[in-house]
Amino acid sequence: MADQPNPRWKRRPEGSTWGDFGPDDQLGRLNLVTPEKVRQGVAEVKEGRTFCLSLPLDFPGGSKLAARRYPPVLRPTERDGRPNINFRPPPNDDYEPTDIISDDLVILYLQYSTQWDSFAHVGAYFDANGDGIAEPVYYNGYRAGIEVVGPDDMDGSPCAKALGVENMAVHGIQGRGVMIDLEAHFGRDKKLIGYDELMAVIAADKVVVEPGDIVCLRTGFDEVLLEMNRDPIGKRLHGSCAALNGRDQRLLQWITDSGLAVLASDCFAVEALPAQGGAGACASLPLHEHCLFKLGVHLGELWRLSELADWLRANGRSRFLMTAPPLRLPGAVGSPATPIATV
Repeated sequence: MADQPNPRWKRRPEGSTWGDFGPDDQLGRLNLVTPEKVRQGVAEVKEGRTFCLSLPLDFPGGSKLAARRYPPVLRPTERDGRPNINFRPPPNDDYEPTDIISDDLVILYLQYSTQWDSFAHVGAYFDANGDGIAEPVYYNGYRAGIEVVGPDDMDGSPCAKALGVENMAVHGIQGRGVMIDLEAHFGRDKKLIGYDELMAVIAADKVVVEPGDIVCLRTGFDEVLLEMNRDPIGKRLHGSCAALNGRDQRLLQWITDSGLAVLASDCFAVEALPAQGGAGACASLPLHEHCLFKLGVHLGELWRLSELADWLRANGRSRFLMTAPPLRLPGAVGSPATPIATV
C-alpha cells in the first residue's frame, strides 16, 4: 500500500500499517478484534473452566530481571496520622458502629510483572515528515513531543495522551486466544526461536492463527519464576527458556502476514533480550519496533501460561476465550493485567 500522508506524517516506515485504520488511529490491530472475533472466542468455551493468566504482581521479586523496575509496595492509607487498618468508627448519638474498616494503597511499577505494553512504550527515530531528519515518533506518526530531561518533566510519556494504555481498556481485550506451546518442543533450555522453529511447532501441533486472534507463546519461563519464589537467580533468569529472534525478518513477516491482533508470552520481553547483533543503525528491540511502532500490535509479557497450555495440550486444543483488560489509566505507557482464559 502506498504511503498515506496525514497531518502528522508524510511518509511511513516500510511494512507499517500507519494510516490503514484511519489517520488518527490509536488501536492498531485491535481494530481486527471485532464482534465476530469475540463470538469466535466465546464459541471456544466448552467446559466453562477459567484460568488466571497473571503471576502474583510481586513476582519475579527483586530487580534482577529489570534493573529500573521494583516490586510493588502495599501499605495502609493514613487516618489521623495512624495506619487506616482495622479502624472502628466512634459511637454517635444514634448507635454504636460495629464496622471494622481497612483501606490501603500501592506504589506500583506498571510493567514489573504480568503486563501490557502500550504503543507509547517503544517508538523509533524516523523521518516521518520527509525533511531528511529523523525525529522520535511512535505508532501512526504520533510524535514524542518534548524531551524528558529531568524529574520536573516526568508527567507521563509525551505521546501517551494519544497512545496510552487506556485505549486498550476502552476497546476491550476479549476475543479468541491461540496457544503456541514452545516449551513442549524445546524444554526450558535457552533457545532462540526463528521462523523455521516457530513454523515447525505450529505444524506439529496443528495450530491455526487467523486475523484478529490473540496469540500466546508459552515458553515455561513463568514456571521458572514461580520456582524461584521471589528470590530470582540471575543466571537462571537470563539463561532459561525460548524467546523469539527479533532479527529474523521471515519471523517478523509472519507476524505481519498472519494478521494476529495481539502477541503475549510468559517470558520477559517476548523477544530475546539482548537481540542478536545488528548492522548500522537498527533497533535494540527489533520485535518491539516491528509490533508496537510499525504494525500496532500490543505485546503482553510475563503472563502465567503454563497451566493453561498443559490443559489445552492434554485436551487436544489450542484455542480459548481470552479476556485481558489493562487498567484504564490515562496516559500510561504500560499496565498490569489479570488475563482470564476460559475453555
